[in-house]
Amino acid sequence: MSLRQFRAPRFWPTWVLLGVMRVAASLPIPLQLGLGSLIGRALYLLQKRERQVAATNLEICFPELDAAARQHLLRRHFRSVGLSIVEMGIGWFMPIAKLRRRVSVRGIERLEAALAAGRGALLVTAHFTSIEIGVGILEDFPGKVSSLYRPQRNAMLDYLILRGRGRFASTQIPRDNVRLLLKLLKQNEAVLYMPDQTYLGNQSALVPFFGEPAMTNIATSKIAAISGASVLPYWFRRRPDERSYEVEIGEPLADFPGDDAIADTRRLVALLEARIRETPEQYLWVYKKFKRRPDSFGNVYAEAER
Repeated sequence: MSLRQFRAPRFWPTWVLLGVMRVAASLPIPLQLGLGSLIGRALYLLQKRERQVAATNLEICFPELDAAARQHLLRRHFRSVGLSIVEMGIGWFMPIAKLRRRVSVRGIERLEAALAAGRGALLVTAHFTSIEIGVGILEDFPGKVSSLYRPQRNAMLDYLILRGRGRFASTQIPRDNVRLLLKLLKQNEAVLYMPDQTYLGNQSALVPFFGEPAMTNIATSKIAAISGASVLPYWFRRRPDERSYEVEIGEPLADFPGDDAIADTRRLVALLEARIRETPEQYLWVYKKFKRRPDSFGNVYAEAER
């Protein structure tokens, strides 16, 4: 498979995106920030549906903020999304030696200790907008690292993501292939796992997210129980100067898993909420977090779907 197969007009916007990412990876940092800000403003103006979804999520999750404060946060979020487009180019195309200079990693010794135990490591994280930096730096980590992957509807974008993340991922695991995930953990690999946007049917349950019930993946607890792998929180974020990034590998979760998968999931969600509150604009709010709930909850995204 190669890029040559994506010549049809429907892929032309993706070619433009690829060009922007390639150029962005080589720009000076001030120009990268300017380009990301420009993209963010354009997305805010053009993506009405996504803007409404994000506004709904912020209203639900931050009721303590007044309308003006939420609107300010919404605009900051779209700027963060714009920066994420630039960061896709950085994460996929910037040489690892250069990327290393922009990313500070804490807790690498925790991953090394988990792998020394011989049962693999589950790096549990979430969809923050600097995700391609957070995963790109994994190329610099010890041992093999794999990640779960959700196929994209756009075949060219799907190809680009697989190729871009292929620089660090020894295996990209389809999100519903739990057997392969367990096999790689058994082989003492680290696996990057992002359960915050994964719905797994009977492996999901209503768990409060910022106090509001949301259908939530509860499989992390069960994967840990079956594999015996250490579960380590894995966090990444853009620093306030927006020129550099922080990555932190947390301590392995003690007494995890417990006897109750939903209680374990509440614990993970609480950790995620605490991280989101530190830099709320950097979480991906354009995702319909409160979909797939029982009909009695109603559709909070009805206005966005009109």
